Amino acid sequence: NGAVFSKVRGSQSGEDSTRWHVVRKFLGLISNHNIPVYLIDPLILGLVDKDIERIRSSPSGPSPECKYFCTPRDFTTFALLDKTWKPEVGLFKTAEKMGFQWLKIINKDPRLDGMDDLSGVEIPLHYIFKLASHAIHLVVFYERSGNYLWHGPLRLKQHMDRKFVPFRKLHFGRYPGAYEKPELLLVSIDDLKVQIPKNPSSFLEEMSHSRFLECRYREARAFFQVYPDDASLDAVEFRKKAKSLLHLAALTLNNLGVKFWLSSGTCLGWYRQCNVIPHSKDVDLGVFIRDYKADIIPAFQKAGLPLKHKFGKVEDSLELSFQGEDDVKLDIFFFYEEDDHIWNGGTQAKSGKKFKYLFPKFTLCWTEFVELKVHVPCETLQYVEANYGPDWKVPVKTWDWKSSPSNVQYNGVWPVDEWDDVIQIY
Repeated sequence: NGAVFSKVRGSQSGEDSTRWHVVRKFLGLISNHNIPVYLIDPLILGLVDKDIERIRSSPSGPSPECKYFCTPRDFTTFALLDKTWKPEVGLFKTAEKMGFQWLKIINKDPRLDGMDDLSGVEIPLHYIFKLASHAIHLVVFYERSGNYLWHGPLRLKQHMDRKFVPFRKLHFGRYPGAYEKPELLLVSIDDLKVQIPKNPSSFLEEMSHSRFLECRYREARAFFQVYPDDASLDAVEFRKKAKSLLHLAALTLNNLGVKFWLSSGTCLGWYRQCNVIPHSKDVDLGVFIRDYKADIIPAFQKAGLPLKHKFGKVEDSLELSFQGEDDVKLDIFFFYEEDDHIWNGGTQAKSGKKFKYLFPKFTLCWTEFVELKVHVPCETLQYVEANYGPDWKVPVKTWDWKSSPSNVQYNGVWPVDEWDDVIQIY
């Protein structure tokens, strides 16, 4: 229908305006069914971000050329919040009448998984609408208990047509992702009204680090069959305090913009049993030294967590410990990057001896732990094995930080004249 193409002026080839035409039809379809979607296409958001001030302020008059939606690409990607619509047959019937072919990808709902029930209930994760040579990828986002948004992976079932679209080129779905809830902005782009994240550049930055790892409930259940969980009053009480300490630590570090992850025993508890290890007595976090900020200590003190000890210095082996409720403490270990490994330091207060813990290089993924969206090393198994050796699945009640870890090395002694600075105990 050439009349549609002529709406977008400027010298665009038919192929280019086909993309615009498909997006326009799709937006018409979902607006007829009152389904609020927003644009999350990284290619288009990247272009929009360059012109964001002009787009925000410009009236929605006709644009002289099709600059964004005519960009060469196989897909345009939109997001849909699960709770804002009810999957309805009418939508797909209308889509077919408009000439769309469509595909629905469903998979397990991880929000229903738990220690008591691996539910296996399936939910829609992705929809693909195809018209002519262009496709719309609609990613379904779900709210999770850490108050964040999650989307699932795109995994085709056996019977599905693998040639329906070039799936390998999709931007979303190779793995699950976690995002903060975005503020949205209604704008006019290429004469089409569309919602976009208010700050496209921060959404794109978030997208590049959005990979999400699910807690391993199946393995955790198997673990508890061999080593029954400690359900004593002390254990329950400790887990409650550890959870609130972790939430407070996350709030404090997030407010400072300091990226952190679950480390040591806290990471092991997440990976092995999807919970805090009840006999651990502390909460352990890791921070890259490049992300260190001088206001970390005052911020924690202001949050009601006094400094318990400070070992090392920013250039070497820094670690901080804060006193939480009762005898639960928060340990923050700072990690230093070398060419082929990453390490954090340890200091023995009475002797001034230094220790070093070596880890293979790792990247950070999101997970959900005690109702908190939080980072863990993506390469969790290598990280845990470095720290706890090949027998990490076997619980150990007595642990000596100077000799038990399989990655510990002796690292010399602090010079006595530096002790006042590098060994501070409060």
